[in-house]
Formats: sequence, C-alpha cells, structure tokens
Amino acid sequence: MSLEDPRIAIPKIRLSGLWPLAVLALGAAAVMGSWYTIDQGYRGVITRNGAVIGVAEPGMSFKLPFFDSINRISVQEHSRTYGQEQGLSTYSRDQQPAMVRISVNYQIPSGRVDEVYSNFGGEEAMVNRILDPRLMQTSKNVFGQFNAVTAIQDRARLNIEMLDALIKAVGDEPITITGLQVENIDFSAAYEESIEQRMQAEVEVQKLRQNAEREKVQAEITVTKAKAEADSVRARAQAEADAIRLRGDAEAAAIKARSVALGQNPNLIALTQAERWNGQLPTTMVPGGTVPMMNVGPPPPQ
Repeated sequence: MSLEDPRIAIPKIRLSGLWPLAVLALGAAAVMGSWYTIDQGYRGVITRNGAVIGVAEPGMSFKLPFFDSINRISVQEHSRTYGQEQGLSTYSRDQQPAMVRISVNYQIPSGRVDEVYSNFGGEEAMVNRILDPRLMQTSKNVFGQFNAVTAIQDRARLNIEMLDALIKAVGDEPITITGLQVENIDFSAAYEESIEQRMQAEVEVQKLRQNAEREKVQAEITVTKAKAEADSVRARAQAEADAIRLRGDAEAAAIKARSVALGQNPNLIALTQAERWNGQLPTTMVPGGTVPMMNVGPPPPQ
C-alpha cells in the first residue's frame, strides 16, 4: 500500500492556530513569575541575570519575570552540633585523650545576606568554609589549656573560653556566634576508672571526717551533760547544806531563847512539866521521896 493511497488520511497541522495558545501560556507564565513572597525569618537575595541587585524583605513583592531570581536565606538562629556520633578528638593539658561534643548557635545578620550569597552561594557553604574549620581549631586550642579534671569540674569556664575564642576566630565574617555549649566529654576508659577510684577515695575520706566530727560532737555533748549533772548535784548539795545550816541556826536560836527564858523565870520548868503531865501518879515511889509537881507549900517569894 503506497502513501498515496486515498484510504490513508494524514492530518495537516496548521501552525497558525497554535500561536494564540503559545502567547496565552507565555503571558500566564509572565504573570505568575512577576510576584513572590518572603517568609518572616528569611531575606531574599534578588539576582538579575546572575548579578545581585538587592535584598527583599519579608512579605510579597514583584520582580521581572524570566530575568530576576529570588534566593532565600534564613536569618533565624540555628544550632550545629559537632562530634554528635563519636565526638571531636582532642587532648587535655595533661595529655589525656578526650572525645568532645559541642553545639554552636549562630545567626546570619539580615544586613549581610547579599554578602553571604555573593561570597559563598548560600548559608550551608558559608558554614562549611567558615564555622566548621575554625570551631575545630579553637576547641582543640582551648581544651588543651585545661587539665582533664578541671575540664570536667569547671565546665562553665570551659564554655565561656571556647565561645570567646570562636567569636575572635570568626572575626568579621558574615556570621554571628550567639552561643556555645560543651555537651559531653569522654575520656579513655583507664582514665575514667582512675577518676572513679579517686572519687571513691575522696568519698571515703569525707566519710571518715564526718564520723570524726560526729564523735567529737557526741563527746562535747557528753561533757556538757556531765557538767550539767555535776552542776545540778552541786546545786542540790549547796541547797541541802544551806537548809541544814538554816535549821541549825533556828534550833540554836530557839535553845538560846529558852535558856534566856529559864534564867529569867525559874518557875518555867515547873510550868513546862505541868503542861506535859498526863495526870497519872507514879505507881512506885522511893521511900522518903516526894510526888513530882505536887508542891503544896506556898509559892516561893518573887
């Protein structure tokens, strides 16, 4: 069958009918590509034919379609962790190997996003070229100034000195270091075992000191109690002695007063005997004796 067979119909495409569709599609693309939006926390670097011509603030703006491009760069604070899996290898001043994990917070100044794009092409490239190598170097330098024990016990000072050193190392680059934290320090197993033994020894010494202090306090309490008891016994003895002395003084005064009274009144003895007599006469008497208190004669002359 030949191509000229009238039974085969080949449609003929009229190009003149596609121009309106092409123009319509081109116009739609131009309209859609003439506006853009920048989210809060970002800045847009505007390039025209590859050259930076300005920076777009957050919000909606317009650009030349097909000629202008928008490259978004974050100006928010970011965190980057170094040594997250195995740690950064370093040495302390006393030559103890250590694996350190450090997190760094950084931010790109909003007024320097065009510089970041022009010099580095974006945030990630700048971090790889500026932050990463300088953090590695400064962390080793600063950590090498600390002994192993000091690095653990004085972690706050280690953080501050590493942060200051990193800020100085970054210098005037278009990145701001906002924070640094030494999250973990791992020493060798042998060193950590020696540290554990040393701490156990210190705990034992502290325990002995506490026991000695407790015994000292208990001894002081015992002495205080004994002194208090002795003072109490002494006070009771003094009180009893004073009571005896007072009773003796009273009895002596009474005897003296009675003696004076007897001397001044001889009949007082007979009166005392009469007051104490029970009214019964004695059942036996000595021959020639007299009955007590039965003087019937006249009273003696006064």
